[in-house]
Amino acid sequence: MRITVFRRLMSDEFGPVRAETMAKDHVFSSLGGRTVDEALAAGLSAKEIWREVCQAFDVPAERR
Repeated sequence: MRITVFRRLMSDEFGPVRAETMAKDHVFSSLGGRTVDEALAAGLSAKEIWREVCQAFDVPAERR
């Protein structure tokens, strides 16, 4: 998954402001204690990060 697609999915699911804030501030233990932005910078795949975000926020399966 491309990062641009990942960012669009985040924005579509959570709204542009909340998605940006979450990516910058919310720490996910499942991402090694990183935020989304930190996980992307560390080289984790956008697809893996999206799965963890969906699990943490109970995104319905049809939107995963």
